[in-house]
Amino acid sequence: MLGGPGLESVVDQLISVITNDGRNIVGVLKGFDQATNIILDESHERVYSTKEGVQQLVLGLYIIRGDNISIIGELDEEIDASLDLSEVRAHPLKPVIH
Repeated sequence: MLGGPGLESVVDQLISVITNDGRNIVGVLKGFDQATNIILDESHERVYSTKEGVQQLVLGLYIIRGDNISIIGELDEEIDASLDLSEVRAHPLKPVIH
């Protein structure tokens, strides 16, 4: 997981965030603070299903509290763009238990 100073290297890049409640939010990291609260632009939530492809719900400019973040990961934009998410089937993530 990227955190604190490590996030500086991914500002203005596409990242994926897994929240404690199991949501997967993808967007461009625009900023963060010492509590790892983050600001994403051009963001969307990817909703996984075992019956149909991945739905992408547009969120736009989005703020996520640091205490609700489980994992932050850098995305390879080229690989991400080549994926056909309508063909992806997966169980939704369960909430993270600390």
